[in-house]
Amino acid sequence: MINVAIITVSDKGAKGQREDISGETIRSVLKKIEAEVVWYKIVPDELDLIQSALIEAVDKLKIDLVLTTGGTGLAARDVTPEATRAVIEKTVPGISESIRLESFKKTPQAILSRAIAGIRGQSLIINLPGSPKGVRESLGIILKILPHGISILKGEASECGKE
Repeated sequence: MINVAIITVSDKGAKGQREDISGETIRSVLKKIEAEVVWYKIVPDELDLIQSALIEAVDKLKIDLVLTTGGTGLAARDVTPEATRAVIEKTVPGISESIRLESFKKTPQAILSRAIAGIRGQSLIINLPGSPKGVRESLGIILKILPHGISILKGEASECGKE
């Protein structure tokens, strides 16, 4: 079982002025794999608060998979990738590259995403878009690889290739 944290990055969501439909979409999509959301938090678009939430999820709670939603675009307050980059130890560029590539086939605006993915300790952190549609499509692209990736991070699997 993969334990998951959802961190929604939204100024309005953090103030209670907007319902977090994207976070709920993540929960719904994750039902397709053996994953359980064990921690959930909404933070405003503030670099230090996003970093603190990521560090809490990984270092204190030992979460396997941290999924952020929101703050990955071009707006001045979109700083989720910068917060993520500051706390990860290794990047996993193939995840974000695959999401952008496949999403671009549906909408050209997908290439404006600055989302990243990376590793901190034995946890995988992935930035997702802020819209429910973007979350659903992005997770749909990578969902099948998540259990194997987490198994490798936890030291439970070592071989990726098959003869």
